[in-house]
Amino acid sequence: MNFPILSIITNLPIVAAVIMLMIPANRKNEVRGVALAAAIIDLLLSAWMYLQYLIQDMTGYQFIEQYNWLPQLGITFYFGVDGMSAPLVLLTGIVMFTGVLIAWGDDDKHVMAGIQDRPREFLAFLFILAWGVFGVFVSLDLFMLFFFYEIAVFPMYLLIAIWGWAKTREYAAMKLTLYLFIGSVIALVGVLAMYWVSYQNTGVLTFDMLHMETANFSASFQYIWFLPVFLGFAVLGGIWPFHNWSPDGHVAAPTSVSMFHAGVLMKLGAFAALRVGIMLLPEGAKQWSWLIMAIAAIAVVYGAYIAFVQTDLKYMIGFSSVSHMGLVILGISTLNHNGLVGAGVQMFSHGVMTALFFAVTGMIYDRAHTRQMSELGGMAKVMPFAAVGFIIGGLVSMGMPGFSGFVAEFPIFMGVWRVQWLVAVISSISIVITAAYILLAVRRVFFNPMPEKLEGHITDVTVMDKIAIFTLCFFMVLIGIFPSFMVPMMEKGVENILRLLGGA
Repeated sequence: MNFPILSIITNLPIVAAVIMLMIPANRKNEVRGVALAAAIIDLLLSAWMYLQYLIQDMTGYQFIEQYNWLPQLGITFYFGVDGMSAPLVLLTGIVMFTGVLIAWGDDDKHVMAGIQDRPREFLAFLFILAWGVFGVFVSLDLFMLFFFYEIAVFPMYLLIAIWGWAKTREYAAMKLTLYLFIGSVIALVGVLAMYWVSYQNTGVLTFDMLHMETANFSASFQYIWFLPVFLGFAVLGGIWPFHNWSPDGHVAAPTSVSMFHAGVLMKLGAFAALRVGIMLLPEGAKQWSWLIMAIAAIAVVYGAYIAFVQTDLKYMIGFSSVSHMGLVILGISTLNHNGLVGAGVQMFSHGVMTALFFAVTGMIYDRAHTRQMSELGGMAKVMPFAAVGFIIGGLVSMGMPGFSGFVAEFPIFMGVWRVQWLVAVISSISIVITAAYILLAVRRVFFNPMPEKLEGHITDVTVMDKIAIFTLCFFMVLIGIFPSFMVPMMEKGVENILRLLGGA
């Protein structure tokens, strides 16, 4: 197609960020208006691209765009999406749109929701982050994928350190940044090794990943470099034991940043580990899949248990993200059809679900000024829309049939059972623990009696908040009732991965 839709989707956030920074700082509503307009356009374009891929029953990489940048080094702007990445582009559009709505806030002096302090700079940094996320999901050039990957990580430090929770923001921002940069440096060494050996094997100096898939890396090369590349990227996916930057980052971040962090940024790590580690080094993936499966299974059960014992609502959701992202890595580690399809759907489902969880938690904190579940109660009476949204997110988290979580988790466990039934049994313990902490949180926060000190001080959520909750709930229910909205597309993407794995 001639229309450069992927370039527009990817670069619109950085254009909007520049425009926002040119608006005088005191014109806050104009800044928010530009952000909302850009987010709506990106969501509509992402949805249109997704539906075109779905309706026309496309296969392989589509909406291809290629522009030379540094041909001497083999670097090009090479964009395209397949059945795995198109849903993640749509996910980014959804989280970007709802994140702007949540950041909009409420001018009620008793609430002080959203971002009141320097919203121009906050939204600009948020959109730079979105620019990087879109870029990773559409890049078919390994250098550009890594470039956008680093762009996505950089603004997180500033967004947390400046606008985050005062008690822990500096610690959490530095911890997150160090973990992610160390992981990405390790991955970069592997990427450069692949670039050089690909040149030696083919005589072509290029970062084109479709070309590198045919570079015939030796088995020994793949055995050596698979783990550094996969784990280096998977640090951003919250893989155990390199996960403990994530809950601290979630808790310290402002609500919109938590939504981006858990909703799409953690998917970046899992996607890059899959796209670069497994698709370019398939023999290494088969050699080390047992290790990836083992640490993913630990993450699934460990994350669920640690979430269960939390008293802070946001920490509970942060550790639940470690558990649910463990399911993504677990599905990927199976290297079979069911596991990979489930992992792809889980990335989308968890992204929407956790964005909703953090959005509702932020609404509660803005009004009650606490996240301690023992100090909350009765929120369903005052914030019924938010309560329903949280409950729907909880049902998704528990993997209930009729919601996107079931469509994602059931194939993952089927895929794991085919490879190692004992790992499937151990991992399934997390389902029970997840149900326990979700049901306890719903009862404590929404249906326990409201503490006296909160009586008369809690107000309902805003219209913007309700639109965000509805949007996120819509996609979780849509995929749960109509799996054909996403599963066939994921299967198209998985076909290509299985081809590279030699029909594994």
